Amino acid sequence: MKYISSVVCAFLIIGCKSKQAVATAAAKDTTEITKIINGHYANLSDFKTLNIKANAKYEDPSQSHSLNVDIRIKKNEIIWVNIKILGFPVAKALITPTKVSYYEKINNTYFEGDFSVLSNWLGSDLDFQKVQNLFLGRAIDDLSKGNWISEINEKLFKLSPASTTDISKEFYFEAANYLLKKETISQASQNRALEIQYPSYTEVERIFLPNAVNIQATQKEKISIAIEYKNTTFNENLSYSYVIPNDYKAIQID
Repeated sequence: MKYISSVVCAFLIIGCKSKQAVATAAAKDTTEITKIINGHYANLSDFKTLNIKANAKYEDPSQSHSLNVDIRIKKNEIIWVNIKILGFPVAKALITPTKVSYYEKINNTYFEGDFSVLSNWLGSDLDFQKVQNLFLGRAIDDLSKGNWISEINEKLFKLSPASTTDISKEFYFEAANYLLKKETISQASQNRALEIQYPSYTEVERIFLPNAVNIQATQKEKISIAIEYKNTTFNENLSYSYVIPNDYKAIQID
């Protein structure tokens, strides 16, 4: 995958001037699984729109790039991403529950397809809700479904599936507000793994949001994405302008 396509894919999956981190607590004793799950979802306050301005760094074995990223979310409907390098717009992306689309200005190309491109690229099955959860610091999977085992690991509550399959999943939560600190998804048979870390959170308008999202994806090669949220605002009237120029060429992504 060429450079610009890699960068765009990296951000299809992730008035706060103070970045004071929310206090967290270490897990010291066993807690009922339902308490952990209910505590995590109790943090989900309602909002209509979210505007994120972020700095980011993308790395793979052959390249490293610093980026500016604007992310606009219309809850459960639209994720709009604008990527800039040195202040110049280089790509836009639009995600809806049924489609993934982006265009880039360096090679004058565009892509339109479904979530299989993101799933194949990151090595984990994705849909709109999971991508939205990634940016919000929420567990990718719906934890209210399935059976889980709880244990304490690295002073965090760790949830993992009760049954063993080829796909291994782990979710780690701190003990004060049951905020997600790390989640891992791996598939040994395909030699692929995904790890997402949330170092700290800020409470914005009574909603907990991550200050940063660190992603490591391994499938054939290792890709790292570090996203630092610089400014976040809720419930503004946002635009989601997205028009693919007529002379751009469609591409396919394996």
